[in-house]
Amino acid sequence: MECMFYEIIGSNRVKCNLCPRHCIIPDGKRGNCRVRENRAGKLYSLVYGKPCSVAIDPIEKKPLYHFMPGSRVYSLGTAGCNLHCNFCQNWTTSQAKPEEVETISLSPKEAVDEAEKNGCNLIAYTYNEPIVFYEYVIDCAKEAKKRGIRNIMVSNGFINPEPLKELCRHIDAINIDLKGFTENFYKEYTTASLEPVLETIKTIKKKGLWLELTNLIIPGANDDINEIRNMCRWIKENIGGDTPLHFSAFRPCYKLNDRQATSKDILNKAKNIAIETGLKYVYLGNVDADNNTYCPECGKLLIKRGWFEAVENNLEKGKCDCGFKIDGIW
Repeated sequence: MECMFYEIIGSNRVKCNLCPRHCIIPDGKRGNCRVRENRAGKLYSLVYGKPCSVAIDPIEKKPLYHFMPGSRVYSLGTAGCNLHCNFCQNWTTSQAKPEEVETISLSPKEAVDEAEKNGCNLIAYTYNEPIVFYEYVIDCAKEAKKRGIRNIMVSNGFINPEPLKELCRHIDAINIDLKGFTENFYKEYTTASLEPVLETIKTIKKKGLWLELTNLIIPGANDDINEIRNMCRWIKENIGGDTPLHFSAFRPCYKLNDRQATSKDILNKAKNIAIETGLKYVYLGNVDADNNTYCPECGKLLIKRGWFEAVENNLEKGKCDCGFKIDGIW
């Protein structure tokens, strides 16, 4: 499949304009993500219709807590990523070349067929980074929408403005992994940069997609209290206190095995800071915690959750008994 968002720059070289890396790719070579290859002056996706990870998940696992709770989600991902986080939990696929993983052949039509067959009213583009299989996402999403199936993404948000605007026409909800809140952190731990991710977050909110954020707290890397406070203030000021924020616990993996797992103490401190800053919906991930949704107005239990599942939903048309409207798509 020929890629979208690239330009020919002479001598059979192309410039990929999908993400802020703007890779210059000579003939026969691939971009930084390893899955977009220049063939005689045309850029091709090597992972279109070739997922290496397919599963049915609860939507709470993404995590999306305020978007159709209790839904079953047909989830798929491919090889490749445009970030290289040294703490990636899915590194065996995200940091692999397409030929290094076992794939299946699954056209957009077949993917939606499988979703319907398994009783899923949602399709998620996840596991690695969906941005690098952009064309596959777009075509799957178009097919899904024809059949009344909604589309969600779990993404690092490292994408250029024009492809993002097109993407927003087809995606219903997205969880952006805001990995830290300094340029130094992004450069050292992800090889990318923070500012484009912040611009992505603002655009998604402006376009009206349902948005939730996840921040993995890594000891000694992005767990500074002032950094967490600055992040929460930015969220409140730029996209509002109605955006759910998930603080997630780090577990040693991939190239970052020299750290301890995140303590529950720092997670609770982060949650308290977020609430004090004015964020209404704050949750903890990868730990045993109270991740129920309560009414910000009267405190009533509205959605009770177990581990990655909603077990009780007391909302009535998206509202609490007290009349307070809970932000989300219900």
